[in-house]
Amino acid sequence: MTGRDGRFTSRLADAPDPVPAAGEVLVRVAASGLNRADLSQIAGRYPPPPGESSILGLEVSGHVVETGVAVCALLGGGGHAELVAVPTGQILPAPSSLDLVSAAAIPEAFLTAYVNLIAEAGLTAGQRVLIRAGASGVGLAAIQLARFVGATVAATTRTPAKRAALLAAGAQLVPDASEEGAIGEIEQQWGRDAVDLILDPVGGGALAGDLRLLATGGRVVVIATMGGPTSEIDLGMLMRKRGRVIGSTLRARSRTEKAALIDRFRRECVSGFDAGRLRVSVDDVVAPEHAAGAFQRMWENRNTGKLLIDWQDPLRAVRAPLS
Repeated sequence: MTGRDGRFTSRLADAPDPVPAAGEVLVRVAASGLNRADLSQIAGRYPPPPGESSILGLEVSGHVVETGVAVCALLGGGGHAELVAVPTGQILPAPSSLDLVSAAAIPEAFLTAYVNLIAEAGLTAGQRVLIRAGASGVGLAAIQLARFVGATVAATTRTPAKRAALLAAGAQLVPDASEEGAIGEIEQQWGRDAVDLILDPVGGGALAGDLRLLATGGRVVVIATMGGPTSEIDLGMLMRKRGRVIGSTLRARSRTEKAALIDRFRRECVSGFDAGRLRVSVDDVVAPEHAAGAFQRMWENRNTGKLLIDWQDPLRAVRAPLS
């Protein structure tokens, strides 16, 4: 997979079958999910952690080869393949209410949302949350998880056509797409200094707006820097509000830490899928032969929700992605 001058190309290649190490199982992949971390790895900015596969792909669904059990799993790498070795602590049961391909949309999006909203920032019922870039896979998962725990949710998107998806996911306020317009509308609806928690994958200049909206004791969790890696903020305002800015990543955490987080997510949230309170948001499913088009779609911010690669469809070669 390569991306030069904003255009992606891909090819299928043979690789040795992975051999599970101690504490791992082999999974035959039904589907794998695309993530912006894949784009960063393609660009050479986000190498896999030591000991993880250099093959792209951070989440899959499939069957454990030895037992046939249907699962989905979070990975450090290796997911965009027919077989992958998975640490046992990073496996989740595939919800019975979902088809197995769609279950691949759960691990990275929902665990990223869970880790940052709940484990890192301690979101509780009754709090107010702002989800930036709410039409992404993580954004739509975060809206649902925030509502799942009883929070009030605002979410933003720069694409007016995607507003309906945010509302369908459970956002109660979807403000104007412009930065100043969004801040003004949130302040009009909720009051000044009223947001308890902001999930921010934008960074850059958006961080100053985050602090303006933040309630006393509020938290901003920065999970990506789509708007740039540097920001100028008012430290006096941060101190007056007793605010916290939390930087967070998921992939680089140790397997032990991931296993603990996944176990907590399984106990607290997985039942929500079968109960109909949580659902996956899938933009498109493509064959491996058409992966480049799906990566292009994600790079151009045209997807709403997750893009998945289906590794089990015998007719997959004739299935092309959305244009």
